[in-house]
Amino acid sequence: MNQLAPRPPVTVDPISVEVIGSALSSIVEEMGEALVRASYSTNIKERRDCSTALFTTTGETLCQAEHIPMHLGSFLAMIPLITKRFPVAEIAPGDVFIGNDAYEGGGTHLPDIVLAEPIFFETEIVAWAINTAHHSDFADRGHAHIYQEGIRIPPIRLYRAGELQKDVQDLILLNCQVPRERLSDLRAQMAANRLGVQRMQALCAKYGWDVVLSAGNALMDYAERKMRAGIVTIPDGTYTFADVYDNPEFDGEVPLSISVTVEGDAMRLHFEAPPQMRAGFNMTYTALLSTVYYAVKTVVDPTILPNAGLARALTVTAPAGTVVNARAPAAVFNRIGPSQRVVDLVHGALAKAVPERVTAASCGTVMMACFSGVQPTNGDPWIYIETIGGGFGARPNKDGLDGVHVHMTNTSNLPVEALEVEYPLTVLRYELAEGSGGAGRYRGGLGLRRVYRAEADCRFEFDTSRIRSQPWGLFGGEKATGSQLDLGADAKPLVLGQGALDRGQIVTIQTPGGGGYGPAAERAREAVARDVADGTISAEAAEALYG
Repeated sequence: MNQLAPRPPVTVDPISVEVIGSALSSIVEEMGEALVRASYSTNIKERRDCSTALFTTTGETLCQAEHIPMHLGSFLAMIPLITKRFPVAEIAPGDVFIGNDAYEGGGTHLPDIVLAEPIFFETEIVAWAINTAHHSDFADRGHAHIYQEGIRIPPIRLYRAGELQKDVQDLILLNCQVPRERLSDLRAQMAANRLGVQRMQALCAKYGWDVVLSAGNALMDYAERKMRAGIVTIPDGTYTFADVYDNPEFDGEVPLSISVTVEGDAMRLHFEAPPQMRAGFNMTYTALLSTVYYAVKTVVDPTILPNAGLARALTVTAPAGTVVNARAPAAVFNRIGPSQRVVDLVHGALAKAVPERVTAASCGTVMMACFSGVQPTNGDPWIYIETIGGGFGARPNKDGLDGVHVHMTNTSNLPVEALEVEYPLTVLRYELAEGSGGAGRYRGGLGLRRVYRAEADCRFEFDTSRIRSQPWGLFGGEKATGSQLDLGADAKPLVLGQGALDRGQIVTIQTPGGGGYGPAAERAREAVARDVADGTISAEAAEALYG
């Protein structure tokens, strides 16, 4: 078997390109829904912490579903690594490759396990179906280096010509803490890719593989043109911004900075950061790329198609061996945290050039709470990982959104009912945190407050940022409140964000709000009155902030 040899591209009319492009989008969205509906764990079936895509035979993004922006980083290197390790002539229909390693497996952190399957048409590979899902399994681990963070899987065959390689599966499951849940989620990932293979083959049968692939190339070229056309509207120049990142794993703050240079229809983004740290929040280069692609797209033109074409106008650099471009064996488990700060850097820099297109800082973190232990009813191990939304930054013409996942996560807040049915935890309060959004002409979104009671002894791990710093406002807008954690008077303090809860103990988590936009004195009086009536802000705080 071989991938298709290069042939002269066929000319595809614009209407056909649009029709085929819509079909490709439908395929990846349907794959995503199949993965969510077939999955077992709450993290996927409820929080939708997964992504699906189609890739070209050369490893370019053909189409990605609108799921988790960070997951593009788990896809970018996967196909090139597979074809580097395995001769294309030896890849057969029904082969399925699995990987997760941040350095040898194309991933960005170990819980995101990727499955990739070649799509054959007329005996040759025409594309790849690929998906990733966050397996909430690797709890109660250290983060000094990646060897502590879980099993590392390079791209290897999980299925060979449609036959499960059970020894490979057994090896992976033996290294998981909740193997039954992992197996069920892996099967859901298999089903999603198989659906993508079938849909893509049907599309090629209808239009011809050469027409479909030529349309895909045209869509990538179109994304490039739109990106370049959007960059041209930004004044030429170099724009800089600096911010800090903090985390429970270390004391103090890590300085991060960016320099964005716009020249005509191209943009260069250079990052500076301290050397990679003996902690779990380092980013690989693919994680940095996926973050930058998202952040730039949101400012330049949010309607640009999510394919490889949008990246052609961008050059992204950062010193190797740093927090934002780590080398093995740096730990990367919580890489999503600094990725949120990278978004803040990009937006902060471009706000100086196109202030009407940029929001104030959003919550700037992925507030993660991980509970794990043994079920008191049957002795089975359980792991519950939740990321909690926060406030979205105020916009140039609107208030920020309340209690949502922002930027690189795009997951859902887990419903209380689903949490309490499956885990020995009770949620005592779940509410918007009054006054947590930054004041301004347009106020920042509110953070969330969740209060948990442990119904059994358990481990507890807490990860966040914006503990010492606060999400910034723009053009006179005020800062939002930062992260807050209250373990209760009878709980032992956490060490590097990790500790334990006894049965009956209570933990309160509050996420940051979003920054305000414009001076608070310019906020409409009726808007302030509505905020007070809605409980968004107290009457006393409204008087102090807005007069």
